[in-house]
Amino acid sequence: MNRVYRALSDPTRRRILELLRENDMTAGEIATQFDLAKPTLSGHFAVLREAGLIHGDRTGTSIKYRLNVSVLEEALWALLESFKIRR
Repeated sequence: MNRVYRALSDPTRRRILELLRENDMTAGEIATQFDLAKPTLSGHFAVLREAGLIHGDRTGTSIKYRLNVSVLEEALWALLESFKIRR
């Protein structure tokens, strides 16, 4: 879970997840939403992938990313459980 929480701690990565909540997107499509260098954005994608929050499918030279909702839900439930918060 620590990888997930670390990934979620960054506002850029949270914005990437927000974008992917709406639609699967290529790395290039996501990049148009940010004023960041490609290597910087690639680093954010790597952190999100390592945390299991996104999946990337390569087609030719592009990678299409999608949100892994189950990992996000699991992390949120674990956080709620750690504070003994009930819905």
